[in-house]
Amino acid sequence: MIQGDFMTAFSSEQKRNMILDSAFYLFSTKGFYETKISEIAEHAGIAKGTVYLYFSSKEELFKEITRRNFNVFLIELTDELSKTDSFENKLNIIAKHHLTYFYSMRNHTRIFFQGLNNDPEFMQLMFEHIENYVNLVSEILDVESIIEAKLHAKAFIGILENYKMDILFSKDFTMEDLSQRVSFAVKLFMNGYNNKE
Repeated sequence: MIQGDFMTAFSSEQKRNMILDSAFYLFSTKGFYETKISEIAEHAGIAKGTVYLYFSSKEELFKEITRRNFNVFLIELTDELSKTDSFENKLNIIAKHHLTYFYSMRNHTRIFFQGLNNDPEFMQLMFEHIENYVNLVSEILDVESIIEAKLHAKAFIGILENYKMDILFSKDFTMEDLSQRVSFAVKLFMNGYNNKE
């Protein structure tokens, strides 16, 4: 079966996702600026021209990868949160989901440090994701009648973002380390600072 015949077996959505998967892999391992559209096409097993049928540029590909990752992150988190009514369990789910996501991406760190920071559309995409994430956490805090729920939500996410850097920059970081930080973040948020063992 020649490549053209092989590719006709895939739907338009499947082809689109194959391109996104290949672009994500190459951007996150080789680098956005170092990756060529032709390399993405080769990795996906398609012709270079096919990429342009779906995406006009590398920049558009990067934005769509980011959008897809954000959507999956929030959809999966929302699904997990729906499985419990316990406030502490929900905080644990948020912390574990946040840190596990970055742990799963620890071999693809370049994707996090090569954003399109001068692109207004990309910056708007980032802003909207952060807003959606904060709002999701804030709604959980609202149920508990926590004052300034949105500020508290930002503080909790901020703790997790700090721990994220441990994951991305430490090659020795383990799942045990991750579990310890999840537990610590939740206890700190619920109980505040405690200088006693």
